[in-house]
Formats: sequence, C-alpha cells, structure tokens
Amino acid sequence: MAKFEVARRSLVLGAAGVLAAPALPRAQAPAVKLGILQPVTGALSQDGEYGRLGAELAINEINAGGGIRALGGARIEMVFGDARSNPEGGVSEVEKMQAEGVVAIVGGFASPICLAASQAASRYDLPYVVDVGVSDQIVSRGLANTFRFGPGFGVVTNAALDNLVALNDAAGKPSRTVVIVHEDGLFGSGMARLLNAELPKRGFEVLETIAHPTPARDMNNVALRIRSLRPDLVIPSSYYAEFVLLARTMQQQRIRPKGIYCVLNGAASNYRFVREFPDAANLVMDCNHWPDPRKPKTAELRRQVEAQNRFWLYNTPMNYSAVMLVADALERAGRADRAALIQALAATDGAFTKHIMPYGPTRFVNGQNQAGAPVNTQVQNNDIKVIFPRDFADAQPVYPVTG
Repeated sequence: MAKFEVARRSLVLGAAGVLAAPALPRAQAPAVKLGILQPVTGALSQDGEYGRLGAELAINEINAGGGIRALGGARIEMVFGDARSNPEGGVSEVEKMQAEGVVAIVGGFASPICLAASQAASRYDLPYVVDVGVSDQIVSRGLANTFRFGPGFGVVTNAALDNLVALNDAAGKPSRTVVIVHEDGLFGSGMARLLNAELPKRGFEVLETIAHPTPARDMNNVALRIRSLRPDLVIPSSYYAEFVLLARTMQQQRIRPKGIYCVLNGAASNYRFVREFPDAANLVMDCNHWPDPRKPKTAELRRQVEAQNRFWLYNTPMNYSAVMLVADALERAGRADRAALIQALAATDGAFTKHIMPYGPTRFVNGQNQAGAPVNTQVQNNDIKVIFPRDFADAQPVYPVTG
C-alpha cells in the first residue's frame, strides 16, 4: 500500500493542471482553508490514510465542479495534520491549524482524538466535524462548534442489539451466552458498558467481558479464555489490527462459536481483512458505518478508490461525506466565517444530499445528526454483504455458523 507523505502540507487539490495564464486574468476568489485531521502514523495509520483519501476525493470533486459558488468559486485548500494516533497529537495539530487560519476541521477518527481535538477547537470557536469517533461524550458536552454526521455508539448499539435479537429469533434462538471482547480505551470501554447493560434485557447472558490494549501483540490468552467459556456468541469491539489478530488466533485454535457478531469493529467491515485473511473473515458479522449501496455515487467513489489499488473501507465514504457537509454549509453561509459556518451547520436540514451514507434527512440536535444510522454486514463468499436493514440488504444472514 502506498504511503502518504506524513509531513504537514497545505495544498490546493483539484482537477486543474498548469495552464497558460490569460493576458487579462480574472480576480481569483481567496481559497478556503479546511483542516483535515487524521492519524497517519502509529497504530491507527491505516484508518487515517483512508480517511484522508476520502477528504481528498471530496475536495477534488468540489474544486473540479467550480469550488464554493457562494464564495465566487473559491477553491478548498487542504491543511493536513497528523494526529499520530493519540489525543495529544490531535490537540497539537488543532493549534497549528488555528495558526494557519482554517475555517473548519474535519476528522480525528478515534474517539479519544475527536474528544480532545474538538475541545481544543472550541477555544477558538473553530467548527469541528467528526468523521467517525463514536463516543457520545463528544456531543454531550454542549460544545457549539462540534458536529457529528454519523451515529454514536448509543444508536449503533441499540441497532446492533435489535438486529441480533431478530437474527437469533429467526434462527430459533440458538444463542444465549455471550463473551464481549473490547479495546480498553474510550470507545471500547463505553461500548462494553452498554452491551453489559442491554444484553441481559434481551435474553442473553454475558459470561465474561475481556478488555485488551491497543496496540495488542498477542491474543492467545483471550482466545484460550473464550475456548474455556464456550460462549454461543463472541461480540468484539476493537480496532483493525487487534480484531484481525483475534480472529486469526481463534481460527488457528479452532474456536468456532455460533456467531462472531461485531459492533463498530475496525476490521469486520473491511475489504483488506477479507482479501488478506479470507478464512478468518468468513461469515463474521458487524454493525457499523457503511455507505448506501443504493446510491450511484457510492459505486463511483468505490471505483475511484480501487483504481488506486486501495481497499474499500468505511473511513473513505465517511470523510467524503463530512467534507461535502462542510462545503454545503459554506454555500449556505455565504462567507468563510467561522461563526456563520457554525450557524449554517446547526441549521442543516434535509436539503443536504451530497453524501453517500444510508441516512434520512440531516438534522442536528446538540451537534448530533439525528438521521445517522449503522448497517449490519456479513462476510460471505469473500465479499461484504448488507444483511440489515432489510429494505436494502443484498444478502440473507448465514447463522448460526456452527451447530
């Protein structure tokens, strides 16, 4: 996989090449600087790189289409910052972006980075649009500058549990016992608390909750504990490398629960995992962010990504959509002013359509898009299929996996 240059850079992305200057050039509208914050070094570098790719594709498209028309065709200029896979790195980059005069920041990926970076941005009334970070603390602090287009883990967990009950009921209730495996940070720990509270209400017994660090180098002890408990279901919430390691270890140790049902998992809805480790990935289910397969733009964006010999990961459509949201708000604000942009973002309504997520009409309440929703996927025949919601599923779930 080609590596992006990590050093800070500020460049204008667009379809225009080097053209001969006309004799009497027209005045060019000043570029609008947009901060893109992603972890492109450290444990989360894969997610950061694909998040940056989504932002770049959106900026290219906006600039090639004439820029921000309400600002005289102003082009978007990316100011990139590497969060270095930790909250301190994210805060440091926010300070640099503030000094460079960005009108807004998009990204962060991980919940701890988004939490710290959006707080830092709030000191300057700097609009911050979260791309992925699912901790509901991000939007529960009353920060007027912070907006999350996608769902948080409260919404995702409820959807995951509703779909799990429907899945289990339809199969004759083969599963009753569960082991939860989660990363020990803000995202995974919050998810585990919600699952522990809600699973018993829905007829499941949580045998044990197992935390692991990020990064993790070995999953043998976790797998051995799962083997000894013999749960019907394993529910993992981890970042990419850790779940790949767990899934491969379980495969090697021939641990076969009736289902691996992931929630916001970094690998389970990831074509890299499917392509590189097809046996470990086979029939794994996930409830996660995923683009709307019904939208033609989804297929177009995927073609652009795969033409670069890259994998199709949810980070790319999430960041593409988040940048499009900022561009839409700039058009409605009519000026590259932070206060006006915050007001325009807060007033976003169903008219915003230039995204490729499976959401209803966009409406922010306390910074959270009320329409943000996950989907359920399952790896089938070396492909990722949508199994819930039923109205646009392209496959039936395969469950239980073993008797």
